[in-house]
Amino acid sequence: MKSLTCAFSGHRNIPTIKLPAIQKHLEEEIVHLIHQGVLYFIAGGALGFDTLCAITVLRLKGSFPKIKLLLALPCKNQAEKWNKADAEIYQNILNRADRIIYTSHDYSRGCMHRRNRYMADHSDYMICYLTQQTGGTKYTVDYAVSKGVNVINIYESINQS
Repeated sequence: MKSLTCAFSGHRNIPTIKLPAIQKHLEEEIVHLIHQGVLYFIAGGALGFDTLCAITVLRLKGSFPKIKLLLALPCKNQAEKWNKADAEIYQNILNRADRIIYTSHDYSRGCMHRRNRYMADHSDYMICYLTQQTGGTKYTVDYAVSKGVNVINIYESINQS
């Protein structure tokens, strides 16, 4: 069976009240995809949904040791202006990732879009948390769909349960 890949895309701001439901559905979708042959998971390293996804994959490695967390980061200094607590979580994820890919060396106007396109271009699936019809997550999801990526929106799962 071919090893499949899943990328993540979502908003930075996640309502605290929705966090338990998002975590539950995210973990269920990741486990379902593992059973479908997905071994590689690509997170973009941003705050919010990306961080939640990376932490979830790292936790699931205990039960599924063959899965790999790949980080596709927009630039080497992504977390430079983050607060200390967020920067420490980010560094912990970097230290535990199986592979880190930088799509640009330094921050530039298009580096986030370059990272997002890289993730979609290298994925069979995308799990997203998309609540708005504008912004970077919407752009990334639309791009992924145009490339034939199977997109699973956690937001829709939460609102149906």
